[in-house]
Amino acid sequence: MKTSNRFNNAISNLYKAFHNDTLNPNDCKQCAVGNILNNKDNWKHFTDIHGSIQLNYIGLVHQNLGRKFNGYTPIELLKIENSFLRSCGYELGKNHCYKPEMNFNKIILFNGLCEVVSLLCQFDGIPNVMDCSALFKYNKHSKGLKFA
Repeated sequence: MKTSNRFNNAISNLYKAFHNDTLNPNDCKQCAVGNILNNKDNWKHFTDIHGSIQLNYIGLVHQNLGRKFNGYTPIELLKIENSFLRSCGYELGKNHCYKPEMNFNKIILFNGLCEVVSLLCQFDGIPNVMDCSALFKYNKHSKGLKFA
């Protein structure tokens, strides 16, 4: 399967962050988008509410000018962060972002990453590389699973 440079770079950065324990949803430089953008936090100025997918004036300017950051548009970056935060247990609304009262263990972070990778695959129009059902072929007319 052929993947884009932006996808490969994003996955590589997220993989390193996860395994180096530098993935943190509470830090704009170490969250999913922060890691995709090489630990920069300038993306946080694209919205007024952390976790929102609503672009503010600055975000709209960059979006309308067609600017991309490590290959992703401002709205794509906000969607990535929204997906990551929701999967990590954040409660996100139109006007708020409530952080869960818990420590973020590897299981929670992995679940967040699975959602992010799924979204990155959607953006690039490729099959979800995290979907293990792709390893199995299911025949509706048989009563079992067949391995690919």
